[in-house]
Amino acid sequence: MAESKQQQQMYKAVEANTVVMSEKKAYLITKRIIDIFLSLIGIILLLPVLLLIAIFIKLEDKKGSIIFRQERVGIHGKPFYMYKFRSMVSNAEELLKDLIEQNEASGPLFKMKEDPRVTKIGRFLRKTSLDELPQLINVIKGEMSLVGPRPALPKEVETYTSFERQRLEVTPGLTCFWQVEGRSNIGFEEQVQLDLKYIEKRSFKTDIFLIIRTIKVLFGSNGAF
Repeated sequence: MAESKQQQQMYKAVEANTVVMSEKKAYLITKRIIDIFLSLIGIILLLPVLLLIAIFIKLEDKKGSIIFRQERVGIHGKPFYMYKFRSMVSNAEELLKDLIEQNEASGPLFKMKEDPRVTKIGRFLRKTSLDELPQLINVIKGEMSLVGPRPALPKEVETYTSFERQRLEVTPGLTCFWQVEGRSNIGFEEQVQLDLKYIEKRSFKTDIFLIIRTIKVLFGSNGAF
């Protein structure tokens, strides 16, 4: 199969070990203002939903916490703790070692469509992406942006090639190209290519486009698990 123009550009980026990024000061300032403003508005408007989710999580599994805090890798490899509504049983990390061989994702990611560790409320939260809402706090803190490559786990980053490490050149985000074009149905290599596509083409227009697309696919997506 002939290589597409986009793939050829990606290979050139590998050789140069870098991608051309949009670093215009006006864009970066505007992006940060939008991040803070929309995140605050989102938290205020969704407060009743957030409280309801918290109640259902506790009703199903009283042992665990409402918020799941996990170390992720941010811009330039700086670690931070990312927040999510807990969607798994309280001892999920302990059970992971028994499920590794059933991994359905490519690359360093671990994904299972029928992961037995996921709770009933957790399946709904994941399907609708509502489990990601606490990350609005990460956005306000400046650890994440509304739009950007998804933050990876430290153990995943350890396996990155120099090409894949380019994902760490920008602030990670809640959504990006692959979240609106297939989510978990997209393989790791394609995820990387789409993230680098964003890094190279990011702009105010691109960010607004991805935010709107994310809202449209937020509920009932078949690509989330």
